[in-house]
Amino acid sequence: MNCIVGDPVPILHKYYQSGDVIVAGILSQIYIFSNTIHFHEKPSIDLFYDAEAVTQLYQHVLSLVFAVKEINENPQILPNLTLGFHIYNSHFIASWTYHASMELFSTRGKFIPNYKCDTENNPVSVIGGPNSEICIHMAAILSVYKIPQFTYGSASEMNRKTQAIFHHQMFPDVHRQYDGILQLLLHFQWTWIGVLYDNDNNGERFVQDALPIFSQKGICFDYIESFPVITSVSDIDKMVKEGLNMYEVGTESIANVSIVYGEIETMIFLRMFPTISKYEDVSIKAKGRVFLMTAQMDFTSFPFQKNEDIDFIHGALSLAIHSKEVLRFTEFLHLTNFTSKKEDGFIQVFWEEAFGCSFSRSMIDRQARVSCTGGEKLENLPASVFEMSMTPHSYSIYNAVYSIAYALNNLLSIKLKKTASVHGATQRLLAQHLWELNHVVRSISFNNSVGETIFFNQNGEMETGFDIINWVIFPNLSFLRVKVGDIQPSSFTEKMFTISEETIIWPHWFNQTKPLSLCNDNCHPGYRKAKKEGKPFCCYDCLPCPDGKISNQKDMDNCFQCPQVHYSNEERDFCNPKYLTFLSYEETLGITFTSFILSFSLITILLLWLFIEHNDTPIVKANNETLTYILLISLLLSFLCALLFIGRPHQWTCLLRQTTFGIIFSVAVSSLLAKTIIVILAFMATKPGSRIRKWMGKRLAVSIVLSCVFIQTIICIVWLSTSPPFLDADMYSMPKEIVLICNEGSTLMYYCALGFIGTLAIISFTVAFLARKLPDTFNEAKFITFSMLVFSSVWLTYVPTYLSTKGKYMVAVEIFSILCSSGGLLACIFFPKCYIMIMRPELNSKEQLRRGIMEEFKISHK
Repeated sequence: MNCIVGDPVPILHKYYQSGDVIVAGILSQIYIFSNTIHFHEKPSIDLFYDAEAVTQLYQHVLSLVFAVKEINENPQILPNLTLGFHIYNSHFIASWTYHASMELFSTRGKFIPNYKCDTENNPVSVIGGPNSEICIHMAAILSVYKIPQFTYGSASEMNRKTQAIFHHQMFPDVHRQYDGILQLLLHFQWTWIGVLYDNDNNGERFVQDALPIFSQKGICFDYIESFPVITSVSDIDKMVKEGLNMYEVGTESIANVSIVYGEIETMIFLRMFPTISKYEDVSIKAKGRVFLMTAQMDFTSFPFQKNEDIDFIHGALSLAIHSKEVLRFTEFLHLTNFTSKKEDGFIQVFWEEAFGCSFSRSMIDRQARVSCTGGEKLENLPASVFEMSMTPHSYSIYNAVYSIAYALNNLLSIKLKKTASVHGATQRLLAQHLWELNHVVRSISFNNSVGETIFFNQNGEMETGFDIINWVIFPNLSFLRVKVGDIQPSSFTEKMFTISEETIIWPHWFNQTKPLSLCNDNCHPGYRKAKKEGKPFCCYDCLPCPDGKISNQKDMDNCFQCPQVHYSNEERDFCNPKYLTFLSYEETLGITFTSFILSFSLITILLLWLFIEHNDTPIVKANNETLTYILLISLLLSFLCALLFIGRPHQWTCLLRQTTFGIIFSVAVSSLLAKTIIVILAFMATKPGSRIRKWMGKRLAVSIVLSCVFIQTIICIVWLSTSPPFLDADMYSMPKEIVLICNEGSTLMYYCALGFIGTLAIISFTVAFLARKLPDTFNEAKFITFSMLVFSSVWLTYVPTYLSTKGKYMVAVEIFSILCSSGGLLACIFFPKCYIMIMRPELNSKEQLRRGIMEEFKISHK
């Protein structure tokens, strides 16, 4: 036997002792037998791991056995060479992992590190997992000897770049998993969630690296709690207390979704939740949520949890390393029984725990269990004890073994071309060039037995994606992993995230409807979000959008303004086009105004005809018939000018509206002013020796009217020459309408024209009020006083009403004011005269006129 110092040697076995850590980790070694196949000549597995504690992990061992068996039976891979393996149980303890790593470089059966006397069995690689801590600890020693290392569980972060060169991960880049979790949260719009994580390096890295990114994408966290850690027996009480606090936080949360970022053993802590709810005075609200688990996790349990309810994970979602069903593996498991695996050093422990029986003949050892026959079938076990389909972790081990085999085959095929002796050369090449296997691994690309392409990137990470798994639990403690979507690497396809939402089975308490996980209800379209003081940004109030603004999606931060030619509907979620409007002849208001205009115009024409017919009567002559005709014609024109305000406005109508109205009303009011002045002058002229008689006559009356009209005309000319009225569209006054209006142009000139008419009206009112008691049977001063009072009241009311009215109703107010003021003048001035001319003609005589004058004169001089 040749002794080789520094060469790696097969790992020796470690025996499980009672009282050690219950959950087991696996550390396996792949090595090469020389020339002949002796797969069964030596025990295939030299290591006992804690199968009694975790029966689910036994499939990891069988997937390794199956992969090695397939490769050894395939003449196309490693011809003339046979793969072997040893398995270690690390118990998830650093010291056990370091001890196993040192034994790799010791002579078999002797713990003398760096000294080996065995050239037949050459280890070529180590597969570690499923916990990341195992991989980190074993890398500290194995990297010194440049041994290729594969991890099949959590993605570990190497402390040194030199270690990373010899480290190959069957787990994809961990940030890809962060993105996958985020994609799921955003797809289902889960923005208010809880986070449970393992208190280790991976868990801390997730909290520090991933959660800030989640927050940037709109995810808030109701709670972020770590699972308790036990470092010694004295800390058990502390661990229980921390676990109860964590459970209480989870049960009081309104979040319906909890991310569980852990390792393979984390499921054991989750399985304690139903147990806690039974023995502690807490409600089972924990069932009212969806667990979103990471790919590192898998179904594991303590022995005493074997018969515990697992319904709490029904409907859960988890990521899993992409895998396919290996049918030959299922056939392999069907053929696996106790008698066919006698060389398996730990199958007895697994068998007894899985089937609840005992092989021991001692009644004390049997512990009231039935005897095992050895003929029990694995397929009869529920999935919570053992799964017959290959799990993602087992699939990773399967691919890791094939990766080693193909890399070794490529390395040897290149090196052996230069050597004649195959047997001797193989051993020398493995001893001298084993470190090159690390580079070959990162360059290989092959199709495994199910047709999937396996290759690694330059960082030593396998280029693969994640499957999205839906957990479906059955009453018999069995379950199914239903693939409902996947997350592909960006190099594989442009569409990285796909999911079939309709195939997902949700937890029973959600009645098969998609769960919501929000701090509060969504803000529906028509509302915007408003931040709640002292709360995370996911918690907000919903305020309705103001008039003219809308929000057409849920949870919009701001409402946006509708375009000028659109308006917001009542729900504030859609912009409707505004319709063009103006005061038309076809609508009710236009028809009503038109009817009044025509009626008042006809009445005015009839009055004009009546006064012309009675032109020779004293009542007509006594009040200056010229001014009477001017006033009637101006009132007729004022009625008719109101028609300019009805109908679709044009540029020419806008120019004529206000100017025509201003000049015509100036004529009417100045006529009344002239009438009142004539009455005063006439009374003063009756006094003996009065020189005012020479001022009496039509010339004075016409001069007063013309001078007033001249002033108003000057105002209108200045107005039209500086800033004339123009056709405009009012977009804002009415929410649903675009109102065609005539913009006054210069507001100042508009109110100057209106103010001049008001000034004439005030002067007329004042003069008429002073002359109301002058002796004259047909003295119009009283009627003018009352008519000016009506006229002034109308236009004083018009100004505030006009300013407070919007749209086409502004035009309606002006038309109404024109009709009321003109109609008031017509009624107050002419209806009393018409009454005398038609109903009391006897009063319309010279005798009555003289008698009335003398009587009133006497009364006034008493």
